[in-house]
Amino acid sequence: MQPFYWESAHGNFGDDLNLWLWDFLLPGFRDVHPDVLLVGVGTVLNQELLPADVKKLVIGSGFGYGSLPDLSDKREWDTRAVRGPLTAQKLGLAPELGIIDPAVMVAEMPEFRNLPKTGGAIFVPHWESTVGGIWPLVCQAAGLGYVDPCGEAKSVIRAIAQADLVVAESMHAAILADAFRVPWVAVTTSRSINSFKWRDWATSLGVDYRPRQIPISSRAEAVTKGARFWGFGFEAPAVTANDTGRPDDTEVPERKNKEPEHFDGSEKSGNALVVTRNEPPPSMLRSVAKQVLAAPSTLALWQARKARPQLSSDAMLSEKKDRFREVLADVRQDYL
Repeated sequence: MQPFYWESAHGNFGDDLNLWLWDFLLPGFRDVHPDVLLVGVGTVLNQELLPADVKKLVIGSGFGYGSLPDLSDKREWDTRAVRGPLTAQKLGLAPELGIIDPAVMVAEMPEFRNLPKTGGAIFVPHWESTVGGIWPLVCQAAGLGYVDPCGEAKSVIRAIAQADLVVAESMHAAILADAFRVPWVAVTTSRSINSFKWRDWATSLGVDYRPRQIPISSRAEAVTKGARFWGFGFEAPAVTANDTGRPDDTEVPERKNKEPEHFDGSEKSGNALVVTRNEPPPSMLRSVAKQVLAAPSTLALWQARKARPQLSSDAMLSEKKDRFREVLADVRQDYL
């Protein structure tokens, strides 16, 4: 059995944790049933995305992109749990199958328990915001640590677990923060952020998705997203299956398995993981100009840091994790 997950060309810790989480949750799963695909963490329940004529064991995945898969053929689909009640409703499943995103179980892994608090607030953008964005500079001006979602997954997760507050555009940053009992504030910089999958997870834990709007940080980021920056509109460049990491309703790139990636240019800055891009340093004048143009982003991010954060109740999180453990126990009995 092999895990199936979305592979971003830039890297995305929320998807990449599939590489090792299931070895903790279902030890030995790789050694049995080579004809079965384990569909776990991620918004991957998409008819065009998942291979046909392959047995798929679904444990906690979500819907959010593309067309709904037909789960009627039980020889091909074994659906034990999905991410939340909205996915269950969309797929015509029993409501009780919409349990929780499996990423919450990362907090149960021994290597992430009892991590020392480094303190402070951090910002974790959606991976798309890192393309052309100048968020490290914005975070520095706003008094937040910057955590790159494209960094090595375990390093990103440790940064989240050790923070006092997580300002999250990345959904899995909020999921992991909540799992580690770190208060979080949801933000968004773009209409391309998928609100359905956020609400799917949030509803599963009885919290609300009320993102604060953060202006785009740079002209390059606006070009990447096809958005507006200082009153000027930009058209996003055409993308292909090889250079996009997010499926949409019209184009679904190929997903495949990969080995863990390590970033040679990573470094620690305070309590934040910063992944360097090996770009030439900008001139002082250009750097100052960029910071001035990013002032609205800085102010909005500073305000988000001061906003009232959210956290699901201990009882609700515990109940959902217990239900997920029951699902895992049944899977072990049937497959291992």
